[in-house]
Amino acid sequence: MEKRFVPAYNYPEMAEQKIPRYIAIEGPIGVGKSSLAKLLSQKFDSRLIREEVANNPFMERFYESPKKYAFQTQLFFLLSRYRQQRELAQGDLFQEGIVCDYIMAKDKIFALINLEEDEIMLYESIYKLLVPTLAKPDLVIYLQARSEVLLSRVRKRGVDYERNISLDYLKTLSDAYNEYFFHYNETPLLIVNTSEIDFVESSRDLEHLIKEVKSVKRGVQHYIPLGSR
Repeated sequence: MEKRFVPAYNYPEMAEQKIPRYIAIEGPIGVGKSSLAKLLSQKFDSRLIREEVANNPFMERFYESPKKYAFQTQLFFLLSRYRQQRELAQGDLFQEGIVCDYIMAKDKIFALINLEEDEIMLYESIYKLLVPTLAKPDLVIYLQARSEVLLSRVRKRGVDYERNISLDYLKTLSDAYNEYFFHYNETPLLIVNTSEIDFVESSRDLEHLIKEVKSVKRGVQHYIPLGSR
């Protein structure tokens, strides 16, 4: 399997193979965040933290009527994620490894896509009060994939309330994620294109990815696999 690795920075200390203590994984719907978070937590013997999607009572109604239920859905997610992150910070967050399948900024990305202008103003005022108080990851992994690949993966997992997700929505979401991470500089960042690999089914793909995770020290790195098939 041929792979191409394009580092944005080439620091000597990247040769050290150490595991970041707090890893967060982000990316659009269907890209494999939860799957990778579970695999890394097992490999690194770390605590797995998942976002509480199933507990959002507005989720199914949002996909049926986005404009009507966008604000309720987004506010529930913001408060739920904030509570979860605060509980981590008050516990033994740095006494054990953590792998989380989201970052708080995802909330804002979705809000800017789905909310009306007046709703965004109210949302922003709440967001600015809550988010700056939370701990930042030692490493963020941003997973990318082509929109057609995302749609295929969403359809394959067969979640009932996701049946109305369109290719256009996934394209809009992917563009928003790309724009956000193009300017991201809060933590070390590893950008991984997953369109041509399957780290769930291929142990080789997973091991290559883990090697890149261990190599990141600071700045931005791009990992562009050419595919396992």
